[in-house]
Amino acid sequence: MTETMFDQHRERLESAVAACSSREYFSAFDESPSPRVYGENAAAEGKAAFEAWLGSEFPLATPGSDGTVATERSPYGFDLGVSYPRVPATDAAVDAVMSAARAGMRAWRDAGPQGRVAVGLEILDRLHGRIFELANAVQHTSGQAFVMAFQAGGAHALDRALEAIAYAWTEMTRTPATAVWEKPGRGGPLRMEKTFTVVPRGVALVIGCNTFPTWNSWPGLFASLVTGNAVVVKPHAGAVLPLAITVQACQEVLADAGFDPNLVTLAAEDPTDKLAATLATRPEVKLIDFTGGNAFGDWLEENARQAVVFTEKAGVNTVVVDSTSDFRAMCQNLAFSFALYSGQMCTAPQNVYLPADGIETDDGPKTVAEVGAGISAALDKLLGDDARAVELLGGVVNGGVLERLESVGAKGDVLVSSRPVTHPSYADATVRTPALVSLTAADRSVFEEECFGPVAYLIATGGTEESIDLFRDTVQRHGAMTASVYSTSEKVLDSVRDAALEAGVALSENLLGGVFVNQSAAFSDFHGTGANPAANASYTDGAYVASRFRVVQSRRHI
Repeated sequence: MTETMFDQHRERLESAVAACSSREYFSAFDESPSPRVYGENAAAEGKAAFEAWLGSEFPLATPGSDGTVATERSPYGFDLGVSYPRVPATDAAVDAVMSAARAGMRAWRDAGPQGRVAVGLEILDRLHGRIFELANAVQHTSGQAFVMAFQAGGAHALDRALEAIAYAWTEMTRTPATAVWEKPGRGGPLRMEKTFTVVPRGVALVIGCNTFPTWNSWPGLFASLVTGNAVVVKPHAGAVLPLAITVQACQEVLADAGFDPNLVTLAAEDPTDKLAATLATRPEVKLIDFTGGNAFGDWLEENARQAVVFTEKAGVNTVVVDSTSDFRAMCQNLAFSFALYSGQMCTAPQNVYLPADGIETDDGPKTVAEVGAGISAALDKLLGDDARAVELLGGVVNGGVLERLESVGAKGDVLVSSRPVTHPSYADATVRTPALVSLTAADRSVFEEECFGPVAYLIATGGTEESIDLFRDTVQRHGAMTASVYSTSEKVLDSVRDAALEAGVALSENLLGGVFVNQSAAFSDFHGTGANPAANASYTDGAYVASRFRVVQSRRHI
């Protein structure tokens, strides 16, 4: 059956592999939720499928579970009420999870790269068939607006998962399955037949995040699964449903293909259980994928010594402004980047460095205050209408974001105040516009920490040279996922490029149009570099998948 699956999806795989090599535009899953693309009834059916889960018990069985948990509340103002099997952080429960996960690994290993990749591709195809259901689930767990949830949580997440599978396929097939080795000798050649088998590392643990439950979890899940590992999915307590749907699809395809469905299991918890820490230090767990805060990410890297740990943590994303050829377009681009999902993205810009003496623009010299006013005007235009604003801002995912937002007045001069926005469809939604705060280079204790959410700092420096030095130093010590520069000077651009290389962060230059620093394209843009403290790996490259398996050989004379 897996041969049929592979043949059905071969063209998609080959296109993805080619795109990874060329880095040209490629997307296997359409990002438009238009009826012209997905059909007249797809949106309504997907929403109905999501709503059918509300207040119900999700039909998954997790070995070792004890009772159920229902922990999700939509940032749009209502409890989801979906209950899932609860895995307590006890030895007996975790023993059962690990035993079930490992039971099917031998047959899964023996399926070989082609068989496993076929199953992975079929799972993606079935998830694509549920894309509107997933979009609603992502929207009401993360707070993303619907279109963003459809794109980032659906189409783009599928592309990132396919990218991981493509890299895994390339790495697993780099070595031939068999080879004849012949060494010339006096009495005749020595001949041996050698077999090379891809073997898994063990059980993989995926620790989900609240803000991007699919986009951040699927690359690691599929990279581990198709390289032969069983996967335990531990979702964030606030965003379980998108990953429960994912596990359900995985188990259905695995069973259809004749494999143990518990090769992918859901481990939902009560937040007080601290299950992730218990799972992460189990000897069976050899791979861990984590997205979240520095404290637990650092703990995993320090304590899960038996595993290869892939972390994406907090960083301080930076924009260096020296000059611009289009002041209005620069302000519009920055405003959109600050507003998108209310800054609740690991790639959202936070620190904007510019000379205290101002910058040169196509509209004449601009002071720091005038740059702030330009961004403020762009935000007003972008977010002035509440009904339009909510489709960009989405909802605030948790109380911590609100607390940080409410404290910004004590950190500097507020150039642009945040305001609540009324959602036309969800009266109890928590929606806020971005705040822009004026600081100076002396306020390092403020701007060197990530302020996750809709807060940006406009930081006056002694000049562009100091801005570049601050950028380099801050990223080297505290990490960043993205960086950006605006300048009409090739000399300045060269200096910032060099600083970005030293700091190990991806750089965007003079973004004035429809591309924004906090967006990345699968198959072309690497997400994270693994070269600064914000992340120790990249979505997606060969290094991201190659350590998830080993090649074990056998040889004999022939």
